[in-house]
Amino acid sequence: MKLGIGIGWRPEIAEVVEALPGVDWVEAVAENLCSDHLPESLVRLRERGVTVVPHGVALGLGGADRPDPERLAALAARVELLGAPLVTEHIAFVRAGGPLTASPALEAGHLLPVPRTWDALDVLCENVRIAQDSLPVPLALENIAALVSWPGEELTEGQFLAELVERTGVRLLIDVANLHTNHVNRGEDPATALDEIPVEAIAYVHVAGGIEMDGVWHDTHAHPVTRPVLDVLSLLRSRVDPPGILLERDDDFPSAEELARELTAIRATPAATPSAPSAPSAPGTVGARPSGRPACTGAGPGARGRTAVAQTALLSALVAGTPVPDGFDRRRLGVQSRALAAKRADVVAKVAPELPEILGTGYRKEFLAYARNRPMSGGYRRDALAFAELLLAEGRPADDDARRRLSLWWQERASSRPPHRAGRLVRSARAALLGR
Repeated sequence: MKLGIGIGWRPEIAEVVEALPGVDWVEAVAENLCSDHLPESLVRLRERGVTVVPHGVALGLGGADRPDPERLAALAARVELLGAPLVTEHIAFVRAGGPLTASPALEAGHLLPVPRTWDALDVLCENVRIAQDSLPVPLALENIAALVSWPGEELTEGQFLAELVERTGVRLLIDVANLHTNHVNRGEDPATALDEIPVEAIAYVHVAGGIEMDGVWHDTHAHPVTRPVLDVLSLLRSRVDPPGILLERDDDFPSAEELARELTAIRATPAATPSAPSAPSAPGTVGARPSGRPACTGAGPGARGRTAVAQTALLSALVAGTPVPDGFDRRRLGVQSRALAAKRADVVAKVAPELPEILGTGYRKEFLAYARNRPMSGGYRRDALAFAELLLAEGRPADDDARRRLSLWWQERASSRPPHRAGRLVRSARAALLGR
């Protein structure tokens, strides 16, 4: 299906998106939509014949657990509501722990990379097949950006994607900004990845902005699209004419004029002249074509168990302050950990804007201190309540009026009685006894 040039629909720029010229289609974050009705802006766009594609962020198909049937059903409901021709998700894990590791469940609040190993591929392929069976339209999966590399990887990104497509028939959503990010952060050549993936499987392409700080590229979706990212788009367009190209922007939204200029730059990006193919790597090395390991019928408990242990150890180091697993770059893990905490603070401030209003300039410092060794386990709204509960249990904030306002805010959402330290300890002990 030919999609054309599109833009990510976000509530903050809904009216701008409706008015932008030359927008053939839009993409909406699936989890931000209700399952039984659409925002009026999307209704108007659909009435004009604009295609809307739901883009999921919470399935965690690269995780060790099988996909949650309730999450799959919710995603399928949004597909039906939108009348979408396809649905997209990510090659990532977003949670870890739980029954497979007999440890507390952890939420990343972010897309984290899966190891490019045969075990992880087996798990991913089985999870993708489960998702495909539950969704009413074709599924396409997106490559993600990463700050860290897994030790002991057995496949390149291009090989991993090629094997995934061959085994499952899933389509690909290629994010050229993520290819650029992985080039800066992990030294991976975008041209090599594009040479290795089956470009005919591409459903559409993402283009987004970011920023480089201290030698690390941050895929922010809150900055203008840079020339290096457009160069990667040129490389891709020299290999295939993608059915669709979409501009993503998630924060710090610019003017309508700037968004229009970025869409024009994307539309005008020429196909680069392909360079001569590089010499093949020696057999058995990363960069070589995989040896053709046969498709598996299932991941099996061994692959899932090993993947679960590895992902839990990494996520726990990132969000709970446990030791860094062997083989990881400690400095990069520190950068990723701080980035996760900062994103968590930002999202909590959005879902509970009363907290920064009550706490003022001290909100961010207080929240980051709270988050340092307290991983998220129940979503951002539960996180906001737990943060407020901790402050109140410790008799904070010091200002009487602010503490009274915070107590009222908490009571309206959680309980008729404000939390105190003894009650909090009792609840924690009860949760530990119940294994929660």
